[in-house]
Amino acid sequence: DISFSAQPGQLVALVGSSGSGKSTIINLLLRFYDVSSGRITMDGIDTRDVTLASLRKNIGIAQQDVFLFSTSIRNNIAYGVPDASMEQVITAAKAAQIHDFIMGMPDGYDTWVGERGHTLSGGEKQRVTIARALLMNPSILVLDEITSSVDAETERLIRLAVNELIKGRTTFIISHRLPIITNADLILVLKDGRVVERGKHKELMEKAGLYRQTYLSQLAATHDSGSIMKEA
Repeated sequence: DISFSAQPGQLVALVGSSGSGKSTIINLLLRFYDVSSGRITMDGIDTRDVTLASLRKNIGIAQQDVFLFSTSIRNNIAYGVPDASMEQVITAAKAAQIHDFIMGMPDGYDTWVGERGHTLSGGEKQRVTIARALLMNPSILVLDEITSSVDAETERLIRLAVNELIKGRTTFIISHRLPIITNADLILVLKDGRVVERGKHKELMEKAGLYRQTYLSQLAATHDSGSIMKEA
Protein backbone atom coordinates (compact mmCIF):
# COMPACT_ATOMS: atom_id res chain seq x y z
CA ASP A 1 0.00 0.00 0.00
CA ILE A 2 2.78 2.43 -0.89
CA SER A 3 2.47 4.80 -3.83
CA PHE A 4 4.58 7.80 -4.80
CA SER A 5 6.20 9.46 -7.82
CA ALA A 6 9.72 10.83 -8.05
CA GLN A 7 10.10 13.42 -10.80
CA PRO A 8 13.33 13.75 -12.82
CA GLY A 9 15.98 15.60 -10.82
CA GLN A 10 14.07 15.44 -7.53
CA LEU A 11 15.58 14.54 -4.16
CA VAL A 12 13.30 12.09 -2.34
CA ALA A 13 14.05 11.25 1.29
CA LEU A 14 12.89 8.07 3.01
CA VAL A 15 12.78 8.37 6.80
CA GLY A 16 11.52 6.16 9.58
CA SER A 17 12.72 3.84 12.31
CA SER A 18 14.43 0.51 11.66
CA GLY A 19 12.01 -1.95 10.09
CA SER A 20 9.70 0.74 8.70
CA GLY A 21 10.31 -0.29 5.07
CA LYS A 22 13.00 2.09 3.79
CA SER A 23 15.45 -0.55 2.65
CA THR A 24 12.64 -2.68 1.20
CA ILE A 25 11.70 0.15 -1.17
CA ILE A 26 15.33 0.45 -2.33
CA ASN A 27 15.66 -3.33 -2.77
CA LEU A 28 12.53 -3.32 -4.93
CA LEU A 29 13.81 -0.35 -6.93
CA LEU A 30 17.02 -2.23 -7.72
CA ARG A 31 15.14 -5.51 -8.25
CA PHE A 32 17.05 -7.43 -5.62
CA TYR A 33 13.58 -8.96 -5.45
CA ASP A 34 10.40 -8.11 -7.33
CA VAL A 35 7.10 -6.68 -6.15
CA SER A 36 4.39 -9.23 -5.36
CA SER A 37 1.69 -6.78 -6.45
CA GLY A 38 1.62 -3.39 -8.10
CA ARG A 39 4.58 -2.21 -10.16
CA ILE A 40 7.56 0.11 -10.28
CA THR A 41 8.07 2.11 -13.45
CA MET A 42 10.84 4.33 -14.78
CA ASP A 43 9.76 6.72 -17.51
CA GLY A 44 6.55 4.68 -17.65
CA ILE A 45 8.36 1.37 -18.27
CA ASP A 46 7.88 -1.49 -15.81
CA THR A 47 11.31 -2.31 -14.37
CA ARG A 48 10.55 -6.02 -14.83
CA ASP A 49 10.45 -5.46 -18.61
CA VAL A 50 14.12 -4.42 -18.84
CA THR A 51 17.29 -6.38 -18.21
CA LEU A 52 18.91 -6.23 -14.79
CA ALA A 53 22.12 -5.00 -16.41
CA SER A 54 20.46 -2.01 -18.07
CA LEU A 55 18.46 -1.20 -14.92
CA ARG A 56 21.43 -1.22 -12.58
CA LYS A 57 23.67 0.59 -15.05
CA ASN A 58 21.41 3.60 -14.57
CA ILE A 59 21.39 3.47 -10.76
CA GLY A 60 24.34 4.52 -8.62
CA ILE A 61 24.53 3.47 -4.97
CA ALA A 62 26.47 4.77 -1.97
CA GLN A 63 25.74 2.82 1.18
CA GLN A 64 26.56 2.81 4.87
CA ASP A 65 28.27 -0.56 4.48
CA VAL A 66 30.99 0.45 2.04
CA PHE A 67 32.66 -2.27 -0.03
CA LEU A 68 36.12 -1.53 -1.39
CA PHE A 69 38.37 -3.99 -3.19
CA SER A 70 41.95 -4.97 -2.46
CA THR A 71 43.42 -2.87 -5.26
CA SER A 72 44.48 0.74 -5.88
CA ILE A 73 42.34 3.75 -4.98
CA ARG A 74 42.15 4.57 -8.69
CA ASN A 75 40.75 1.13 -9.53
CA ASN A 76 38.25 1.36 -6.67
CA ILE A 77 36.92 4.66 -7.99
CA ALA A 78 36.86 3.39 -11.59
CA TYR A 79 35.24 0.05 -10.67
CA GLY A 80 32.00 0.78 -12.56
CA VAL A 81 33.83 2.43 -15.48
CA PRO A 82 37.05 0.42 -15.97
CA ASP A 83 38.06 2.32 -19.10
CA ALA A 84 37.83 5.74 -17.40
CA SER A 85 40.77 8.08 -17.98
CA MET A 86 42.93 9.34 -15.13
CA GLU A 87 41.52 12.81 -15.70
CA GLN A 88 37.96 11.53 -15.25
CA VAL A 89 38.92 9.70 -12.04
CA ILE A 90 40.55 12.84 -10.62
CA THR A 91 37.55 15.00 -11.55
CA ALA A 92 35.23 12.58 -9.72
CA ALA A 93 37.55 12.48 -6.69
CA LYS A 94 37.69 16.28 -6.49
CA ALA A 95 33.89 16.52 -6.60
CA ALA A 96 33.73 13.88 -3.84
CA GLN A 97 36.09 15.93 -1.63
CA ILE A 98 38.68 13.12 -1.50
CA HIS A 99 41.35 14.25 -4.02
CA ASP A 100 43.52 16.17 -1.53
CA PHE A 101 43.54 13.23 0.86
CA ILE A 102 44.55 10.84 -1.94
CA MET A 103 47.38 13.13 -3.06
CA GLY A 104 48.70 13.13 0.51
CA MET A 105 49.09 9.34 0.47
CA PRO A 106 52.48 7.73 -0.35
CA ASP A 107 51.54 6.55 -3.85
CA GLY A 108 48.65 8.90 -4.58
CA TYR A 109 45.99 7.24 -6.72
CA ASP A 110 48.13 4.09 -6.97
CA THR A 111 48.02 3.59 -3.19
CA TRP A 112 46.85 0.07 -2.41
CA VAL A 113 43.64 -0.28 -0.43
CA GLY A 114 43.31 -3.29 1.85
CA GLU A 115 40.40 -5.73 1.68
CA ARG A 116 37.13 -3.86 2.36
CA GLY A 117 39.19 -0.68 2.64
CA HIS A 118 40.52 -1.40 6.14
CA THR A 119 43.40 1.05 5.58
CA LEU A 120 40.92 3.96 5.25
CA SER A 121 38.62 5.60 7.77
CA GLY A 122 34.84 5.35 7.44
CA GLY A 123 34.55 8.86 6.02
CA GLU A 124 37.35 8.30 3.52
CA LYS A 125 35.77 5.08 2.29
CA GLN A 126 32.43 6.85 1.99
CA ARG A 127 33.92 9.58 -0.21
CA VAL A 128 35.69 7.03 -2.41
CA THR A 129 32.34 5.35 -3.09
CA ILE A 130 30.76 8.75 -3.81
CA ALA A 131 33.54 9.36 -6.35
CA ARG A 132 32.75 5.93 -7.83
CA ALA A 133 29.08 6.85 -8.17
CA LEU A 134 29.95 10.22 -9.74
CA LEU A 135 32.17 8.55 -12.32
CA MET A 136 29.34 6.19 -13.31
CA ASN A 137 27.18 9.26 -14.05
CA PRO A 138 23.88 7.43 -13.33
CA SER A 139 20.41 8.86 -13.90
CA ILE A 140 19.23 7.67 -10.48
CA LEU A 141 21.09 7.73 -7.17
CA VAL A 142 20.52 5.83 -3.93
CA LEU A 143 22.27 7.19 -0.82
CA ASP A 144 21.78 4.89 2.15
CA GLU A 145 22.84 6.23 5.59
CA ILE A 146 26.06 7.68 4.19
CA THR A 147 26.66 10.05 7.13
CA SER A 148 26.18 7.55 9.92
CA SER A 149 29.05 7.02 12.36
CA VAL A 150 31.25 9.90 11.17
CA ASP A 151 32.45 13.03 12.96
CA ALA A 152 31.12 16.53 12.26
CA GLU A 153 33.94 17.58 9.89
CA THR A 154 33.71 14.37 7.87
CA GLU A 155 29.93 14.79 7.66
CA ARG A 156 30.48 18.32 6.32
CA LEU A 157 32.79 16.99 3.58
CA ILE A 158 30.32 14.23 2.71
CA ARG A 159 27.52 16.78 2.45
CA LEU A 160 29.60 18.88 0.05
CA ALA A 161 30.25 15.76 -2.03
CA VAL A 162 26.56 14.85 -2.00
CA ASN A 163 25.63 18.34 -3.24
CA GLU A 164 27.77 17.66 -6.33
CA LEU A 165 26.52 14.12 -6.70
CA ILE A 166 22.80 14.89 -6.81
CA LYS A 167 22.94 17.68 -9.39
CA GLY A 168 20.60 16.83 -12.27
CA ARG A 169 19.81 13.34 -10.96
CA THR A 170 16.80 11.70 -9.38
CA THR A 171 18.02 10.85 -5.88
CA PHE A 172 16.70 8.68 -3.07
CA ILE A 173 18.30 9.26 0.32
CA ILE A 174 17.82 7.22 3.47
CA SER A 175 18.97 8.86 6.68
CA HIS A 176 18.26 8.64 10.38
CA ARG A 177 19.93 12.04 10.76
CA LEU A 178 17.15 14.31 9.59
CA PRO A 179 19.02 17.62 9.13
CA ILE A 180 20.75 16.22 6.02
CA ILE A 181 17.40 15.84 4.23
CA THR A 182 15.75 19.17 5.07
CA ASN A 183 16.15 20.39 1.47
CA ALA A 184 14.49 17.33 -0.07
CA ASP A 185 11.76 17.92 -2.66
CA LEU A 186 9.71 15.11 -1.10
CA ILE A 187 10.04 13.44 2.30
CA LEU A 188 8.27 10.12 2.82
CA VAL A 189 7.84 9.16 6.47
CA LEU A 190 7.41 5.39 6.82
CA LYS A 191 6.07 3.32 9.67
CA ASP A 192 5.25 -0.40 9.62
CA GLY A 193 5.57 -0.56 5.83
CA ARG A 194 3.28 2.39 5.11
CA VAL A 195 3.75 6.04 4.25
CA VAL A 196 2.25 7.88 7.23
CA GLU A 197 3.35 11.40 6.24
CA ARG A 198 4.65 13.04 3.07
CA GLY A 199 5.69 16.53 2.07
CA LYS A 200 8.59 18.98 2.36
CA HIS A 201 10.44 19.71 5.59
CA LYS A 202 8.58 22.95 6.30
CA GLU A 203 5.19 21.33 5.65
CA LEU A 204 5.94 18.39 7.92
CA MET A 205 7.27 20.63 10.69
CA GLU A 206 3.95 22.49 10.71
CA LYS A 207 2.17 19.24 11.57
CA ALA A 208 2.24 17.67 15.02
CA GLY A 209 3.25 14.35 13.49
CA LEU A 210 5.98 11.73 13.65
CA TYR A 211 8.46 13.71 11.51
CA ARG A 212 8.27 16.84 13.66
CA GLN A 213 8.55 14.79 16.83
CA THR A 214 11.63 12.94 15.57
CA TYR A 215 13.30 16.08 14.20
CA LEU A 216 12.89 18.03 17.45
CA SER A 217 14.15 15.11 19.56
CA GLN A 218 17.27 14.83 17.39
CA LEU A 219 17.85 18.58 17.59
CA ALA A 220 17.56 18.46 21.38
CA ALA A 221 20.01 15.54 21.54
CA THR A 222 22.48 17.46 19.39
CA HIS A 223 22.33 20.49 21.67
CA ASP A 224 22.73 18.28 24.74
CA SER A 225 25.92 16.76 23.32
CA GLY A 226 27.38 20.25 22.92
CA SER A 227 27.63 20.02 19.15
CA ILE A 228 25.13 22.12 17.22
CA MET A 229 24.48 20.83 13.71
CA LYS A 230 24.09 23.63 11.21
CA GLU A 231 21.24 23.06 8.77
CA ALA A 232 21.99 23.11 5.05
